[in-house]
Amino acid sequence: MHVSSFVVPLFGGILIGAAASGFLLFNGRIAGISGILAGLLPPQGEDAQLRLAFVFGLLGGGLLLLFAHPTTFGAPSCSLPILAVAGLLVGLGTRIGNGCTSGHGVCGLARRSVRSLVATSTFMATGAITVYIVNHVLHGGF
Repeated sequence: MHVSSFVVPLFGGILIGAAASGFLLFNGRIAGISGILAGLLPPQGEDAQLRLAFVFGLLGGGLLLLFAHPTTFGAPSCSLPILAVAGLLVGLGTRIGNGCTSGHGVCGLARRSVRSLVATSTFMATGAITVYIVNHVLHGGF
């Protein structure tokens, strides 16, 4: 095991935590990405510019990483239509669950929210079950 196999994710986690803390400290808002994005469809109120800046910052950071270190993302594991359907299902799930992993998992757990603990536990269990089904049932093992 190389040092980078845990240092890079650790650094990423520190950045996510610092960004969520800074967003709360400087804006008084939870950095729940699905809630921020939902407030843009359609744009409403005086905070639309803040929401746009947040979303463009997320996209811009990803694009910057893509150009600076293209191997980070790797090749897609399935077709674009399947990825689009998966994205829509994730979006639907965030609306049903009143938030996403960033809002519940990062911010909600830090605030000791019981609702966020339940939501995050559900996200993680569902993800683990899905990986098991895809790898063991659909593809016959790793």
